Amino acid sequence: MRSDPVRTRSLGVWAIAAWDRRFWSAISHRWGLWPSVAPMDLAENLGQLKASGWTSVPVKEEMRRNAIAKIQSGEPLFDGVMGYENTVAPQLENALLAGHDVVFLGERGQAKTRMIRSCINLLDEYMPIIAGSEINDDPLNPVSKYAKDLVAEHGDDTKIDWVHRSNRFAEKLATPDTSIADLIGEVDPIKVAEGRYLSDELTLHYGMVPRSNRGLFAINELPDLAERIQVGLLNVLEERDVQIRGYRIQLPLDIVLFASANPEDYTNRGRIITPLKDRFGTQIRTHYPLEIDTEIDIVEQEAEILSADGIDVTVPDFMAEIVATMSHLARDNPHVNQRSGVSVRLSISNYETLVASAVRRTLRAGGTKAVPRVADLPSLTPSTMGKIEIESMDDGRDAEIIQHLLQAATLVTFKGALEHQDVSGILDAFEETEAVVQTGDDIADADYLAMVESMPALGSALTALGYAPDDLSDAALVASGVEFILEGLHLSKRLNKEALGASAVYRSR
Repeated sequence: MRSDPVRTRSLGVWAIAAWDRRFWSAISHRWGLWPSVAPMDLAENLGQLKASGWTSVPVKEEMRRNAIAKIQSGEPLFDGVMGYENTVAPQLENALLAGHDVVFLGERGQAKTRMIRSCINLLDEYMPIIAGSEINDDPLNPVSKYAKDLVAEHGDDTKIDWVHRSNRFAEKLATPDTSIADLIGEVDPIKVAEGRYLSDELTLHYGMVPRSNRGLFAINELPDLAERIQVGLLNVLEERDVQIRGYRIQLPLDIVLFASANPEDYTNRGRIITPLKDRFGTQIRTHYPLEIDTEIDIVEQEAEILSADGIDVTVPDFMAEIVATMSHLARDNPHVNQRSGVSVRLSISNYETLVASAVRRTLRAGGTKAVPRVADLPSLTPSTMGKIEIESMDDGRDAEIIQHLLQAATLVTFKGALEHQDVSGILDAFEETEAVVQTGDDIADADYLAMVESMPALGSALTALGYAPDDLSDAALVASGVEFILEGLHLSKRLNKEALGASAVYRSR
């Protein structure tokens, strides 16, 4: 059981603030709305840049320098990534210090893309380029014909632009129809129509890789690239240049390449060519959260909670733990396809659905406080269906398997939260009075307070569960705790349960 058994969220404040932060963060990343105007004291032309003493360093050296500074100061290199502190993070730090290109191997939902994107923060905040350059030409060492001609013509008066680090990252999802033109480049027919000769380098339209020069480039799901396209990346990784069609042109690129892949595909027998596999300096295996608490922390960080005016949400720890435990059990379940994985997004989606179900019930009842209960767990079946792949010989067993996972997660959580002595009084009360207790979605919160008053052993069990004295007068919290205890006793075969639609009746065995 976690140390803080009950956690309260005010949907009117917390959820809206979290949504606002995520919204603007997503918009900024998607549309490049990070600061794009460089500080006024930066050089505006090549002469001023030289006079400032600025020196050019390779991207890998730039990242290494900034990584060293963060490590020495004790700052985390990667924000917002949990559970990798002693496994993946040290491996990635070693790769960056070694100056390697990196491929992340892991099933879906293991923060591979987030780890890659977090490396942007290891770049300098601003970087100078030749103004108008499509491939971020280094003012002190231009490589494109456009930039070389500009410097030759204007010398120290050549205009300089400053690029923010957020614009030094490009990302491509590999698909079978991805072409060399997409990644490397192609002849631009419009430029030819404007009067340029085909032999003119300026007729080229650069692909995503050259446009990522002096920055980071990421390919997600690398094995999905056709083999002939994978071959086109060999020079990028080894010789650090690109060659486009029959042109006698070589662009010595300064780039750090990241990739992600499913381990099953990233083998000599899979869909990756061996020479390309050999050119990545470091291969890092990611994993799902190893501990329940870590998964809960990730869920609470990432979940976008439903907001409703006048409704407060309290999520007891044992309900959050059931959600996370279900995902952990699914990752070991023989009926679940482990090749596709059980993403952490399953836990996030289920957590959001659990809260939504509690809010819906509260709205219908005209209440002001929503607390998820065991009665809300069946609502997780639809949100789970689309997140995992069930392997079953019998069609139509998906819901049954998911229900079994929910029950198993509830039982595991119950056993970890309460000892036998904590609930023995409840069992005695059921046997002595032949009590019959009805629970369910249609039972009002206040009715659970009456149950506790008529069966004091329930109150003692709630205290053992971690409820404070004030919590025992909160009808919504008490309702959630009572349902959890009764369901746990049933699943551990100490109480009988009769399901009646959305309701349940518990009695002594």
